[in-house]
Amino acid sequence: MISVEDRNELLRIARRSIESSMGGVSFTPPLPASGPLGEPRGAFVTLTRNGRLRGCIGRISASGPLARVVSEMAVAAARDDDRFPPVTKEEVSGLHIEISALTPLRPITDPAEIEVGRHGLLIRKGHMSGLLLPQVAAEEGWDVPTFLDHTCRKAGLPAGAWKEGAEIEIFEAEVWGEE
Repeated sequence: MISVEDRNELLRIARRSIESSMGGVSFTPPLPASGPLGEPRGAFVTLTRNGRLRGCIGRISASGPLARVVSEMAVAAARDDDRFPPVTKEEVSGLHIEISALTPLRPITDPAEIEVGRHGLLIRKGHMSGLLLPQVAAEEGWDVPTFLDHTCRKAGLPAGAWKEGAEIEIFEAEVWGEE
């Protein structure tokens, strides 16, 4: 579990990274020698403005210390989510930041192992893959088959593709955001 203090520090890192990038400066967060901020973990950063999604980008697996991954994903969510134009300087103060720190992926063979609200999904079939965070299914009120179908669609696959030879992996996430 990530402490409240460390969660708040990661939120500060995310915001400072976005603000710095708006000024054309890169921000490198300090990396502690021990503790969760220095541990290798995957993470997603979700940006909303006025209750609407404004950007969400992440890394599924650990590519470095959590503090650095959060910093990089915050900037990517603000600039590189191709569903939205880049965030402007004027928008930054109105952004709400949410962080999802991920556990490692675990392959499953039985969809009965999936718990809505607890597990996120990664579905792969051929060269296609799609991921949905644990909070998505709970927020949408989906059951497990609907969650699987939507993850398939996110991968560019037809609904039900999860029944026909797709690889299914689950993960958990600690999720928190700014108050």
